[in-house]
Amino acid sequence: MTGILTVTLNPALDVSTSVDRVRPEDKLRCAMPSLDTGGGGVNVARAIGELGGRAGAFVALAGHTGAQFRDLLEDEPLDPVVFDIPGDTRQSLAVTDEGTGEQFRFVMPGPRWSPDLAEAAIRAIVAAAPRDGFVVLSGSQPPGVPVHFPTGLAAEIEAVGARLILDTSGPPLRALLGVGHARHHVLRLDGAESAELAGRRLVTREEVADFAQSLIVGGISEVVVLALGADGSVLATAQGRWHANTIDVPVKSKVGAGDSFVGAFTLALSRGAAPEAALVQGCAAASAAVMTDATALCRREDVEALARTATLTPL
Repeated sequence: MTGILTVTLNPALDVSTSVDRVRPEDKLRCAMPSLDTGGGGVNVARAIGELGGRAGAFVALAGHTGAQFRDLLEDEPLDPVVFDIPGDTRQSLAVTDEGTGEQFRFVMPGPRWSPDLAEAAIRAIVAAAPRDGFVVLSGSQPPGVPVHFPTGLAAEIEAVGARLILDTSGPPLRALLGVGHARHHVLRLDGAESAELAGRRLVTREEVADFAQSLIVGGISEVVVLALGADGSVLATAQGRWHANTIDVPVKSKVGAGDSFVGAFTLALSRGAAPEAALVQGCAAASAAVMTDATALCRREDVEALARTATLTPL
């Protein structure tokens, strides 16, 4: 098994609570809040731990909230690699209306980074990157981080033999199209991100696979995975393209499905699986995640059961 390091540049301390009813103007008496570590890379590392692996989790933390976050990480099935930055780590607040079951989510901005801080982060990630292993960059970028940060990181870790798995959105994602050879090993996109990057809605599996292969031909990534929601995911490489899915499952919450996919997919690659076999594991983990409540990730026993039901079809 090769090593895995996940990267979270913009973590959030997730605060969750509930009230009998959300009303304007009134002082709302909330239930006792729960605190959880949040951020794409942290969730990916947590999913890997749940599935029997172990990943390092590079996390940029700041201030009092960052200290709380660091304490909570000690109880997670991962190995923290803390990168200290100025400011204060952001918080996100989720309030559930007990009467309607609706959840209201408020996400604060993260600390603003300088270009020098972004360069220092790349050096620190390279120092922590597992040789001949995988680095997973997942989640949003903080304000001030250059849009080409993923490509710069991919080039630097390539020099030490590591490979970048990228799961991002927004301007950093759009910036990939102007890069040329970006040196990303795996690029994962959900449906909305695929449509944004393609400039159109992708309807059929074949359209999705064609677009994925166009990104490979364009030098953006060696492997491209495009999520199709309840219809599973499509994977393309220079050697072929596949679609994978599991049986239908009851949906409790879609939160965490993407991070669970990336965790299971990366863990399978680290254990020597071919990309199409890793696709099956990722789809099983995503399906398992939607079976859990709220922000909970996949459960190992569900992933193993769903992987046995999965279909893998060449396109």
